[in-house]
Amino acid sequence: MRATAADRTPALERTAARMICALAWLIPGAAHVWLRRTRTGLVLMGAIVLMFVLGLGLHGRLFPFEVGEPLVLLAAFANVGIGLPYFVAWLAGAGAGTVVAASYEYGNTYLIVAGLLNMLAVLDAFDIAMGRK
Repeated sequence: MRATAADRTPALERTAARMICALAWLIPGAAHVWLRRTRTGLVLMGAIVLMFVLGLGLHGRLFPFEVGEPLVLLAAFANVGIGLPYFVAWLAGAGAGTVVAASYEYGNTYLIVAGLLNMLAVLDAFDIAMGRK
C-alpha cells in the first residue's frame, strides 16, 4: 500500500506542531510569534520572563530534582517549565534562594507560576499549530 500526499500531511503537521512546542517551551512566547500571533507572543514573552526574573529577585529558589521529596520534585518540574531562562539562571548560579528573606516564598511562587504559565502557553501554541484555534 502506497502513502498518498493526503496521508502524509497529518504526520507532517504533527511533526511541525511538536517542533513548535519545543520552540514554545525553550523560549517563552516565541512560538506564538512564529505562528504570527505577534502581540500574544510578545505579551507572553514579557510577562513570563518578567515573572521569572522577579522570582529570582525576590530570593526565590530553583528547586532541585529530589525524588525522595515529591513536592520539591513537582516544584522542580514547574521551574524547568520556563525553558531556556531556567538553564541560564542555573548556569549562572542564580536561584539558590535565601530562606531567611521575607520575600522567599513570594519568589518561589513567582518562579513556579512562571514555569506553569509557560507550559500553558506551549499547549496553546500546539492548539494553534494543529488548527484548533
